[in-house]
Amino acid sequence: MRFAMIPELVKQMFKKPFTNLFPAKYAPSSVGKFVESVKKGEIKINPPIETPEGFRGKILYDREKCIGCQLCTKVCPSDAIEFLPEKKKIRIYVTRCTFCAQCVDACPVNALKSSDEFMLSTTDRFSKELIIE
Repeated sequence: MRFAMIPELVKQMFKKPFTNLFPAKYAPSSVGKFVESVKKGEIKINPPIETPEGFRGKILYDREKCIGCQLCTKVCPSDAIEFLPEKKKIRIYVTRCTFCAQCVDACPVNALKSSDEFMLSTTDRFSKELIIE
């Protein structure tokens, strides 16, 4: 009974993985060999899975539609949305966001919506890709 999983473990050691080692786009420079192998076609990258309908990914912000009502800042449980009074617009810190989409539901003019983007890893939490203005 204790050793019942050993044959399965040995079998798995010789199978190819079903997932990518890391999204090559976001791979750190320390794995340069991996990225070069992908570019040369030596390693096949599996495409990301399709996201289901209603998926709550990275928030998209339409500045032109925004009226500066601040409802999104009031409903955000993680305090990821900052109001910029001089511009009467908002700034969203994706690294703080819990992707609950309460801001999307609260926005009266549909200036916010959820995207299907989920591969957001980076080494800099204040990169331009992770701050939405």
